[in-house]
Amino acid sequence: MRIEVVTLFPEFVTEAVRVGVLGRAIERGTVTVNASTPREFATDVHKTVDDRPYGGGPGMVLKIEPTRTSIRAAKARLPEGSRSVYLAADGVPLTQAKAQQLAQLPGLMLLAGRYEGVDERLIESEIDECMSIGDYVLSGGELPALVLIDAVVRLLPGVLGDDESAQQDSFVAGLLDWPHYTRPEVFEGKSVPAVLVGGNHAAIRRWREQQALGRTWLRRPDLIQKLQLTAEQQRLLQEFLAKREASSPPV
Repeated sequence: MRIEVVTLFPEFVTEAVRVGVLGRAIERGTVTVNASTPREFATDVHKTVDDRPYGGGPGMVLKIEPTRTSIRAAKARLPEGSRSVYLAADGVPLTQAKAQQLAQLPGLMLLAGRYEGVDERLIESEIDECMSIGDYVLSGGELPALVLIDAVVRLLPGVLGDDESAQQDSFVAGLLDWPHYTRPEVFEGKSVPAVLVGGNHAAIRRWREQQALGRTWLRRPDLIQKLQLTAEQQRLLQEFLAKREASSPPV
């Protein structure tokens, strides 16, 4: 996969992707990440890339001419079948399902917004979809672009040490992940759940599913509401809630 990021701060992106899973994927040639800036195509001596918004108001808007030229140059470096995404607070939410869809593409062009955003005509003519990583506002689209890159690249074959890891992530089955433990078995008086050290793999699978259901019910009830739980899942969730209520101190 090839990813092109158009941003006012290309070093923000190129430095961040050099570490961890992304860095190893780049070293192996699984993915190429390049960042470029509209300033390269600004025609005035000051390399101006923004201007005041029509209609008044605070802030500045990225100018259409240098940004469009930068986007088109980035697209020209991508293989056929790639898509263009604008990272902005008013985009549709980035989800695990969307990351899985994007991971099937040969390439992506990511536009990182700044200031008040970009000229709307640019979005209409050059962007396939707008995405957001959450209901809050950041200073720019570079961090969201990096989040999207990480979410997508880790799904590419061979990127993770064990491809099954990506299949057991939170949200893959519509649920949050279950709790994880490692050595030591006892730490400051707190023990690893006995089921995880007992060697009964069927019991472990049941425990993990129950914990995933319970954790999702507690932290993200909106996700539970979207699922059609099987009879077994409903039993597991009710058991989880009953155990939790029994272990809660009286009010």
